[in-house]
Amino acid sequence: MQFSEIIGQDVLKQKLIQSVTESRVSHAQMFLGPAGSGKLALALAYATYINCTGRRADDSCGICPSCVKMARLTHPDLHFVFPTTTTKKVKKDPESNLFLDEWRQFVLQEKAYTGLNAWYGFLGVENKQGTIFTRDATELIRKLSFKAYEAEYKIALIWMAEKINAQAANKMLKLLEEPPDKTLFLLIAEEQDQILPTVRSRTYLVKVPRTNDSDILDALISKYQCREAEAREAALMANGNWPEAIRIYENNEDEKYNFQTFQQWMRLCFKSNVIELTDFALNIAGIGREKQKALLHYGLGVFRNGLLVNSRLHELLRLTDDEKEFNIKFAPFVHPAVIVQMIRLMDEGIEHIERNAHAGILFTDISLKMIKLLKNKS
Repeated sequence: MQFSEIIGQDVLKQKLIQSVTESRVSHAQMFLGPAGSGKLALALAYATYINCTGRRADDSCGICPSCVKMARLTHPDLHFVFPTTTTKKVKKDPESNLFLDEWRQFVLQEKAYTGLNAWYGFLGVENKQGTIFTRDATELIRKLSFKAYEAEYKIALIWMAEKINAQAANKMLKLLEEPPDKTLFLLIAEEQDQILPTVRSRTYLVKVPRTNDSDILDALISKYQCREAEAREAALMANGNWPEAIRIYENNEDEKYNFQTFQQWMRLCFKSNVIELTDFALNIAGIGREKQKALLHYGLGVFRNGLLVNSRLHELLRLTDDEKEFNIKFAPFVHPAVIVQMIRLMDEGIEHIERNAHAGILFTDISLKMIKLLKNKS
């Protein structure tokens, strides 16, 4: 990974490069930022630049032996720790070392722009949650006790530091405080409040901001040769999250379908036209379960936007003009007396679809309940 592969973040890139050229590399750094901002990509580019033998003023060379191995995530002095859990392959005592092949394949596939849910989905662990265990800490200490194999720095990259459990953190503390010479810790995290204070206090904080809309816009046009109007919509709705911008662009027709269909659905509920609602539910039954769930997830987003509008936070709406107009008009129906029931309707609908409920009956039931909630206007 090189800095040139990262979307935007030019100011932060320059600061990281400057810390290397001025020999001010802190031995333990935490890259903290929102989902999709490029934290992991930045940390990998930084690690690549530090150990590059032909580094330039603005980036690593990309062709020296160190850069080639770093690009493949196989450099012998680059060590990874990340959340794991039991899978079909590892039925007990999971740890990062047992999933290195999967991890490398996953990060390369996602170009280092990814998150926990995508990782869990890649492993196929369903609803299980990953953890960084004491076993991971023990193995990391063992690896770092050896001299660097070929690079100037041994680098330990700990992804999603929120998932370090207390026992593992206690085992790592001395290493974080007094690491072996030329050893660098790069921790990546999203939720500062979930990071153990003992870990947080021993690292230098590198704040990674959301990616600018203009940078995402330029990247979409460059990589997908798409029309500026489409790229601008995706950049606006993604709110600084590059993978989300890609998802929105690639599923643009689905997004429009969800908007138009949900808008039609709520209008039928407001009119209390049971016959038309029954026909609507039967039509929805034929679109497939994933699209049905996507429509209900879209509804949850509309309810959230309604709360923002009612709180006079219109500037936080990341929507196209048509969607913004609809959400603002719908907001008066999303008030404290009904919001919990509305959210529960959508959540339970998603759950029932996953359990193979009859979609026609399910959407008819949701519609009849929604009629009552919409009449309860505050």
